[in-house]
Amino acid sequence: MTPFETVAGAAVALLEDNVDTDAIAPLDVSRRPDYARMLFRRRREAARAAGAPFVLDRPAYGQARILVAGENFGCGSSRESAVWALAAFGIRCVVARSFAEAFRQNCLRNGVLPVVLAPGDAAAFEQLVVAADGAHAFGADLQAQQLTAPDGRRFAFAIDAHERTALLEGLDDIGLTLRLLPAIEAWEQRTRASAPHLQTLERRS
Repeated sequence: MTPFETVAGAAVALLEDNVDTDAIAPLDVSRRPDYARMLFRRRREAARAAGAPFVLDRPAYGQARILVAGENFGCGSSRESAVWALAAFGIRCVVARSFAEAFRQNCLRNGVLPVVLAPGDAAAFEQLVVAADGAHAFGADLQAQQLTAPDGRRFAFAIDAHERTALLEGLDDIGLTLRLLPAIEAWEQRTRASAPHLQTLERRS
C-alpha cells in the first residue's frame, strides 16, 4: 500500500448524498480493467452525450487529488474497486459528511484518506472548494491531521491512531500484524513450554 503523508491539488466538489459504489465504479468484467477510466464511467459518458462534461472531465480537475462529497458516500456494495478507481484517477483523499463503513475501511486498506469534518467546518470547507472551482490547490496533511485551503485556513480532523499509523506507514492488515511478529513468536515459545497440549492437534478416528 502506498503510504499517505500529505497530498495537494485541486479539490472537486460532488456534493451529493448516498453516492453508491456502483456509481463510483460501475461493474467491469474485463480481465484488465482501466480503473481510472472506470471512475464514474456511466455518469461521465452520459454527460458527454449531453454535451456537458462531467466535473472530473473538466480540465481544471484533471489533476484533482481531493474529492468532497455529502452524506453516506460509498454506500451500496462493498466492492473494493470503487476505491481502486479513485486512487487510479489520482484521488488520495475523500472528504465527506459521512461514509458507508465498508467503503471507509476499503479506503484505509488502499492508501486513500477518508476525512469527516465537524459540521460547521464541513460547510465552510465545501464553500471554499466550490468557490475555488479547481483553480487553486487544497492540501491534506495526515501528520498534522488537517486540511488546508488556498487562503491558508486550516481544518482539523480526527482519525484513530491505529488507522493513522497504517496510512502513514503504508501498512495493510497483514503488515500491521507483522509489526508484532517478535511478540507473537515470544508468545508461541512461552505457550509451547507452559501449555504444550495447545500445540498438538488431536486426531480423531
